[in-house]
Amino acid sequence: MSFNREGGIMSTSNLIKNLCKEKGISVAELARRIGQTPQNFNKKLKRETVSTEELMEIAEVLGVVFEQSYILENGEKLTITSESQ
Repeated sequence: MSFNREGGIMSTSNLIKNLCKEKGISVAELARRIGQTPQNFNKKLKRETVSTEELMEIAEVLGVVFEQSYILENGEKLTITSESQ
């Protein structure tokens, strides 16, 4: 889950829809850009089954960085990111 700008929890599908809105493309166009049919991608959004690999693909085609982290008790961060290291 993600947090929206107001600090509330946002589902992955809503995060993707908001990202599309910010980037000025439709969800159907995003699906095509990542090599999926809009129908298949919409089913994944509805079921909340978009994979981490797909989230990284989305970041790449939209020119943004995807980051997912666990933050340990000691403050150490375990992160995966679409950004080149």
